[in-house]
Amino acid sequence: MVKHKKHAKLTRREFGNYAHNEIAILGTKCSIISDLIQKIANNLQKNAKLAYLDASHNKEITAPQIDNFTFHPSGDLLKNSAVKMNRYHDKTVFSSYDFLFINGNHYKGEQQILILDIEKEASVLKRIDQLDNVQFIISLNDDSPIFDFLLEKDPTIQNLKVYHISDIKKITKHIENLILQKIAPVKGLVLAGGKSLRMGTDKGLLDYFGKSQRNYSIELLEKLNLKSFLSVRKEQNVDDTDTVEDVFLGLGPFGAICSAFQTNPNTAWLVLATDLPYVDEKIIQQLLEKRDPSKIATAIKGKNKKFPEPLITIWEPKAYPIMLNFLAQGISCPRKVLINSDVEIIEIDDEFITNVNTPEEFDAVKKELND
Repeated sequence: MVKHKKHAKLTRREFGNYAHNEIAILGTKCSIISDLIQKIANNLQKNAKLAYLDASHNKEITAPQIDNFTFHPSGDLLKNSAVKMNRYHDKTVFSSYDFLFINGNHYKGEQQILILDIEKEASVLKRIDQLDNVQFIISLNDDSPIFDFLLEKDPTIQNLKVYHISDIKKITKHIENLILQKIAPVKGLVLAGGKSLRMGTDKGLLDYFGKSQRNYSIELLEKLNLKSFLSVRKEQNVDDTDTVEDVFLGLGPFGAICSAFQTNPNTAWLVLATDLPYVDEKIIQQLLEKRDPSKIATAIKGKNKKFPEPLITIWEPKAYPIMLNFLAQGISCPRKVLINSDVEIIEIDDEFITNVNTPEEFDAVKKELND
């Protein structure tokens, strides 16, 4: 008998307790932890989007009757919320960050940094079960020992790298490596599911270079070592097994990108439309080299164009919840997502991003490409 499944089995984005990449720091006073994180953040914030999770010690605070938001034009936000912590809500809150620092005296992190403080031996013993993935150790004093109970639990802890708390540059570099290790890989997505109404025939099957444009595009991406997929509609007859079927119906390229993220939310998707025949290997290489994973996307823009081109863009995993948020507001324009989000822009000559939508345009472009 086949067991009935109430819910669809979806691929989930890889998360720790709160974020995709997180580390809890524990072993000493909260003020020392907070000060250390601030110093590290000063060195890292230009290359990564960072957040810090802590708990308030103020016992006089009560939840407001309504949520209060006080904005400042500089970007500063003071938020007082009646919402309590919830593991699903929290992961949404932290989904756009590259790295989350956690005060380990209050909350557990998937990875940990242990600060050795002789005065806090009892506190570390109390939290010993939280120390299951220590990345490195920080010594508060020159003679800070590794406590015996830590060695009993895991003798290999003595083999971990140890930094003095004043070695901010070395500590920062170690954390930077932890961030780099979790940068999402990039896969290619060739948009071949459009109905090509203005062209009157499937634009992905047009021949500019001796083969169908969708095959040419796949080969272009895979030449740069990107495992690539065709984005297709369910009713299309496509022999290629490496396809992503559009499950967000009637939303055009927006739905195709969301469908790719639903298939694999742990990868970045380099999206390429088949109606852009001037896009070549050099442009794709430039896009990959200038990719900024701390943004939601890295996009191409014509030098004289007002807006970026969403269909020659690397969309990062953090873009997926943002796109779903736009969709919930009734907006299904990927360009509008780029315009209103934190995006890395690469400018190129306008002619490289010429769209071909009609038979007349196709004939003219093919003639030019073959002259």
